[in-house]
Amino acid sequence: MTISNALTQLKAKNLGPGKHFDGQGLILVKSRKDSGKWIVRLVVDGKRREMGLGRWPDVSIAEARERAREARSKLRDGVDPVSERQKARRAISRLTVAEAIQGCFEARQAELKNDGQAGRWMSPLSVHVLPKIGMMAIEDVDQHELKRVLEPIWHTKADTARKAMNRMSLTLKHAAALGLDVDLQAVMKAQALLGKRRHATTHIPSLPYQDAPAFHQWLCTKPFVSATALRFLVLTVARTSEVRFATFDEIDGDIWTIPASRRKTSGEHRVPLPEEALKIVRDAREGLGQQLLFPTARGNPMSDAAMSRFMQREGYEARPHGFRSTFRSWAEECTDASFEVKETALGHQVGSHVERAYQRSDLLLRRSELMLQWATFLTS
Repeated sequence: MTISNALTQLKAKNLGPGKHFDGQGLILVKSRKDSGKWIVRLVVDGKRREMGLGRWPDVSIAEARERAREARSKLRDGVDPVSERQKARRAISRLTVAEAIQGCFEARQAELKNDGQAGRWMSPLSVHVLPKIGMMAIEDVDQHELKRVLEPIWHTKADTARKAMNRMSLTLKHAAALGLDVDLQAVMKAQALLGKRRHATTHIPSLPYQDAPAFHQWLCTKPFVSATALRFLVLTVARTSEVRFATFDEIDGDIWTIPASRRKTSGEHRVPLPEEALKIVRDAREGLGQQLLFPTARGNPMSDAAMSRFMQREGYEARPHGFRSTFRSWAEECTDASFEVKETALGHQVGSHVERAYQRSDLLLRRSELMLQWATFLTS
């Protein structure tokens, strides 16, 4: 005969530690004489499972029996009460937008340069999204919220808005993978509401290549570190950050190897140095106890705007990064170098992923000839 209602309030109070059965799967588990918990044993899909019903004596015998009855009733109706409760608990502790973004970022770190420590992936979200909806539940994000958040910069900061929208799309996909009920089409709908961005692409001002020799000669007359660094940048057509943080141990003979950690694209980049650039390196070595080629007076790297401000003070509209365009125009019009050599000289990746898997040469010898031509042109 099935035992039912074996426990009373007084009996439960006097029982010692251990498991005490009330019947129909209801059990009082006492850790000590004055405290314990209620559980009910259920058979779900042929497997025995235990479901907590609350602490004793906070939950009385009558209430525990009612909760056990409800659980058995749901099980008869084909509902797993244990899984249902777990889902309910997850819904109560809802994932915020900030938590979802952080989780998405951590999942993608391995794909990002230097594990995303520079902050570029998070920046559009940290500035324009998190302050407004960071504490909102990710499941509540829809096209109207995204429109409200990004509308102020949709036309004025189009590239930033695009990046923020793309990363919100990745975040929503990440949340969906966690099993959350999110609208994966929210980004697409928000873009439809916001419309096409009114944004004209502006290129960094550059110097016509015909004026580059005179500019280089003029730089030679300037005693400033920023001017010397700018000469090195023009001769190597490297990026500003690559020059600012250049160190002597990166230079071996006439080859400057820029490590992958300081590159915009993946992989290290070897730069052949013409004699004019090597003169700058030799002069820089005369400094005492310094690792940087172009340190400030305190031995620190130059600021990211030092060379740009130097050109601006001297009345030039062009900017340091624009010399990459100057070089590219010169190479196109004044040399017979191949497309691959010209693009690789700028550190660009050429060809598809499959093509690069087979073509592993960095064309160093041919690039050395091109950079020598460029230096000869500048010093002519």
